[in-house]
Amino acid sequence: MDDITHTHGGPVPHAPRPDHDDTLTHHKMLEIAVRELLIEKGILTADEIREAVERMDARGPHLGARLVARAWVDAAFKARLLENGSAAAEQAGVQMDQPTRLIVVENTPRVHNLVVCTLCSCYPRMVLGIPPDWYKSRAYRSRAVHEPRAVLAEFGTHLADDVTVRVHDSTADMRYLVLPMRPAGTEALDEAKLATLVTRDSMIGVTTL
Repeated sequence: MDDITHTHGGPVPHAPRPDHDDTLTHHKMLEIAVRELLIEKGILTADEIREAVERMDARGPHLGARLVARAWVDAAFKARLLENGSAAAEQAGVQMDQPTRLIVVENTPRVHNLVVCTLCSCYPRMVLGIPPDWYKSRAYRSRAVHEPRAVLAEFGTHLADDVTVRVHDSTADMRYLVLPMRPAGTEALDEAKLATLVTRDSMIGVTTL
């Protein structure tokens, strides 16, 4: 059974998908041209652009993993995170873009969540950083909705038939983050060590961890 939220056998090893494509596309050429024009006109300096890029590069999956690990060990924080992801993230020291709303959806033994942006590439950059190219691809954006189990299988994620797959469609002002299930046998691990178990792909929902 699969659900789609619209707002706008055993595991098989699989080859990792590349996060980025270095092909010089039309849009990349346009970005270079606009950037050089802004510098030439004195609107921005090269240092200002570099500093902005460095700030964006500092954001990454480690921030989302920190939220997940805290939710695993702190029931009160988990409740706040599920009720209001943006507010809980801010309270945990993760700065959120406003008015972008972060919605956290929880995986359970009966429900598996998958995040996509069908129209473009809306992504929770404040907690996951830059999206991988496959997330932005037309193939993922369409297939995640129409055949989510097939997409999950290609990432090595095989779910029982009685597990419901819920697909969440992000928008410009609403982003989703998956709260994976805590692995069994991790009771002795502290929050910091638990965070190292959380992967970016599990917070998108294409893998379980």
